[in-house]
Amino acid sequence: MPIVEVKTRVIIEGVQPEIDGGRFPIKRVIGEEVSVEADIFTDGHESLSALLLYRSEDETKWTETPMTFLVNDRWRGSFVVEKMGFYRYTIIAWVDKFKSWRQDLIKRVEARQKDIEVNLMVGARIMTQAQQKASGRDRRLIAEWLDTLQSKQVTRKEKVRLALSDDVARLMQRYADRGFAATYPKELKVWVDREKARFSTWYEMFPRSCVPKPGQHGTFRDCESRFPYIAEMGFDVLYLPPIHPIGHTNRKGKNNALTATPDDPGTPWAIGSEEGGHRAIHTQLGTLKDFQRFVRKARDYGMEVALDIAFQCSPDHPYVREHLEWFRWRPDGTIQYAENPPKKYQDIYPLEFESKKWQELWEELKSVVLFWIEHGVRIFRVDNPHTKPFAFWEWLIGGIKADHPDVIFLSEAFTRPKIMYQLAKLGFSQSYTYFTWRNAKWELEQYFTELTQTPVREFYRTNLWPNTPDILSDYLRDGGRPAFIARLVLAATLGANYGIYGPAFELCENCRKDTVSEEYLNSEKYEIKGWDIEKPDSLRGIIRLVNKARRENPALQSDHSLRFHHVDNDQLICFSKCTQDRSNVILVVVNLDYRYRQSGWVTLSLEELKIAQNREYQVHDLLVDATYTWKGPRNYVELSPEKLPAHIFRVEKQSQRKRG
Repeated sequence: MPIVEVKTRVIIEGVQPEIDGGRFPIKRVIGEEVSVEADIFTDGHESLSALLLYRSEDETKWTETPMTFLVNDRWRGSFVVEKMGFYRYTIIAWVDKFKSWRQDLIKRVEARQKDIEVNLMVGARIMTQAQQKASGRDRRLIAEWLDTLQSKQVTRKEKVRLALSDDVARLMQRYADRGFAATYPKELKVWVDREKARFSTWYEMFPRSCVPKPGQHGTFRDCESRFPYIAEMGFDVLYLPPIHPIGHTNRKGKNNALTATPDDPGTPWAIGSEEGGHRAIHTQLGTLKDFQRFVRKARDYGMEVALDIAFQCSPDHPYVREHLEWFRWRPDGTIQYAENPPKKYQDIYPLEFESKKWQELWEELKSVVLFWIEHGVRIFRVDNPHTKPFAFWEWLIGGIKADHPDVIFLSEAFTRPKIMYQLAKLGFSQSYTYFTWRNAKWELEQYFTELTQTPVREFYRTNLWPNTPDILSDYLRDGGRPAFIARLVLAATLGANYGIYGPAFELCENCRKDTVSEEYLNSEKYEIKGWDIEKPDSLRGIIRLVNKARRENPALQSDHSLRFHHVDNDQLICFSKCTQDRSNVILVVVNLDYRYRQSGWVTLSLEELKIAQNREYQVHDLLVDATYTWKGPRNYVELSPEKLPAHIFRVEKQSQRKRG
C-alpha cells in the first residue's frame, strides 16, 4: 500500500447546524446569532485551535472568530449576521504547537519541576517561527519577548510569567502555524431575512366584505376605513385572499353549493375571467391605482399588505384560452378540474407543471410575483404549495430573493410533516403548522419542543393560526369564547409569528356547516359577509392586550428560548420565553379546559430563568395589570374560563427580601 501524503491530523465532523449535508441553508434574520458546533479532535495529546470562518455572499475574504472547547471534543463558535442575503460559514482547525507547549509548561510548573530551560528554548523556537510571519509592531514585540526568554539576566519565574501571559497567547494565535490545518470540506449557508420574517402579527380579511351597507360589494377604499380598527388591535401584516377577477363557469354558490345564483360572488380562489387573470384586480374592488393607494395607506398605520398567491385558474382565466398546453387533459377531451376526493372543485383548474411548455409556464408564474412586487407587495402567502413541484419553488423563491431579499413567503401547506419541512428548506420564510389541531397539553409540549429545540428550528419558522377561512376546529366550535381566548394566547405566545382570520375570530364565530367538515356555516369564501365589528362581546380588547405584550417584550419575538414547565394538572400548560441575557422573561399559563376552573402548582427552573433561589420575585400579569409575589420554584395558579383562561406574566425585578 502506498504511503498517503500527510496533510492534517485533525478531524472535523458532526457540524451543526448543517441541513441535509449542507444542501440547504439555515435561516436567520438581521442581527441574530449563528452558533456553530462541531466535533474536532486529533491523535495524541496535543492541543488544538479552531476557528469559525464566515462571510456574506458578496465578500471574498473570510472573517475569523475563535471556537471554544466545550466537552468531549465538542467545540462552539458564533457570529452575528448583519445584512440580508446569503452568508457562508465553515471551520478550520489545526494542531497548535504553541498552545500544546504552553499546556505542557503549565503542567511542569504546577509539578514544581526545576529543569525547564530546554522547554523554554522550545517555546522560543515556536515564537521565532511566528516572528517570521509578523510585521510592524507585532514583530518588534515578539523580538522583545524572545530576548527576555533567552536572556541569562532574567529569572526563571519572570520567563515563565511571560511565556504564560495572555498577551503572548493572543499574538501566537494570530501567527499560528497552519501548515497542516484541516478545513471542513463544505461551505455551509445561512439565508438572512429582515426582522418581520421572525416576528409578525397577521390579520386575514376579505376586502369585499368591508361593506358600508348590507348587500354591497366592498372596495379597497371601503377597507381603508377599517385600518384604524385593525391597527389598534396591534396587527402589522394585513393579509388579503386573492384580489383577482373571479370566474363564472361552475361558480360555487353559498356554502359551496354546486349551483350559484346570479348574486353569488364566487370564491376568490377561482381566479380569472374575461377581465383578466393573476395580474388583474377584481373590478368591484377597484383599480390597480386604488390598490397601490391601499398599500400606501396601510403603511401609514404600521401595516404591510400580504397577498395570496394561488397558482390555479378558473375555467374563464385567460391562460385557458391562450395556453391550453398548461393544463392536464382527460381522455374525454375536458380539462381536469381540482379534486381532493371526495371533494370536487369544478370551478378551479390546476396547472400542469410537467407540460411540454413547462419552462414558459414557470417563467410566467414568476413574472406574476414580480408584478406585485413592483406594485409594493413584499409579503406573499402561498396557497397549497405542496401541490406544485419542489423544484419549481426552489427556482422561483431563489430567483425572487436574489433580486428582492426583503420578500417574505408564507407556506400554507397542511400536509405530511416531511413535505412541510421540505418546503421550508427550499426557501419559504414562514410555514403553517399543526397548531390548529394540537389541543391537549402533551400534544402541544411534544410538538413545540420538536419545532423549537431540534434541528428543525434552523430552517422551519412557524406561523400559528387558530382559525382560517377553511378551518374552524372542534375546539373553537365547542368551546366558544373561552376557547377562542385560550387559543389566541397560545398562538401569540408559543409563536413569534401568528395570525387570525377576522372578523370571524374576534367575534367568536363558531357555527359549522356540518359535524363532519371543518368548514364555517355561511362561509365567507362563498359570500359577502356583513360583520358587526362593534359588537360589545368582541375579543377586540383582549387581542389588543395580547399584541401589546408581544410588541413590548422581546422574549415573545422569537421562538428558540421556548421551554415548558411542569404543572401538576394536565389541563394547565405553562411555558416561558426569555431574551438571551434574561433581562426579559415571560411566563405563560393557560387553562386548556374551556368548561371548568382549573388549578395547580407550577414548578419553574429558577436557575434557567436566572431567578435567585433565596429571594421573592414578582410576576406581573400583562392581561389584567396585576402583580403577584412568588417564592421559590413551586407556586399556585388558578384559572377560570368564564373570567380569563390565561396568564401572561412578566417576571419583574426580584425582591430584596430574603425568604424566612
